[in-house]
Parts: sequence; structure tokens; C-alpha cells
Amino acid sequence: MSGKILAVCISKNKGVQKNNVNTVKIKADYGIEGDAHAGLEYRQVSLLAVESIAKMKERGLVLKYGDFGENIVTEGIDLLALPVGTRIKLGSSVIGEVTQIGKVCHQRCAIYYQAGDCIMPREGIFLKILVGGKISVGDKIEIIQN
Repeated sequence: MSGKILAVCISKNKGVQKNNVNTVKIKADYGIEGDAHAGLEYRQVSLLAVESIAKMKERGLVLKYGDFGENIVTEGIDLLALPVGTRIKLGSSVIGEVTQIGKVCHQRCAIYYQAGDCIMPREGIFLKILVGGKISVGDKIEIIQN
């Protein structure tokens, strides 16, 4: 199963929307350089499918990539079908392992107040980075071990 990376997003602070950038450097056992969530033990990089974002757009919201705080927007891979422990290859060299599906939101975000709902707690997944490298918008993403 493979798909592609539609966006790569970072922010300097936690709890805010992320900015879409073209290319990032990802370090093993750390995450994305320059992102506030890097260095966390099990949630170093977050992924959200464009198909999930489309559900919120159907409610009439005007959204851009990064609005849910996701690091990487994917297309063509059913992220929710991936069990914890699945290994994913991003671009030509980055390898991450799924450590968590969904999350607990302790504070309501701006999206929640706009729509009455937020998809990241249910449909976002998190990776621990095993092998670092660079990734860019348009790169391939593939399952390498399930």
C-alpha cells in the first residue's frame, strides 16, 4: 500500500496551527527539526489523511493543511487501518513506527469551536522516527511492515 505526501507542516509552539513548508529534515528518535512536538518519546511526528480533512470541509469549513496541528498530510493510505507497530517509509529514507492512533485533546482548539468537532483526536496517527532524512511535498509514503 502506498500513497503520497501532500503537505509537511511545522510550528514553533504547541497548541497552534502549523505552517505548510515544502521540505523538512527529520531526525531519528526526535522528529522534525524546528517543530514544537519534536523530541517527544512516542508522538514525534503526526499524520492526518486528506480524506479525513475532506470530512470537515464537507461541513463548510475553509481549511488549510496544518490547521489540525498535523505534521504530514497524506493521500492514498488508510491511516486508521494501520495497527500500532506498523512501519512506514516516508520519502526515500525516513522510517517511522506507528505508536498511537488518535489522542486526547485537553483543550478545545479553534477548529472545534468553529465546527463543534475536530478529527485529529480520532483520525490522526503518531510516529516514532527510527531512521531520519529529508522529506518533501510530493514524496511517496508506503507501508513497509504491518
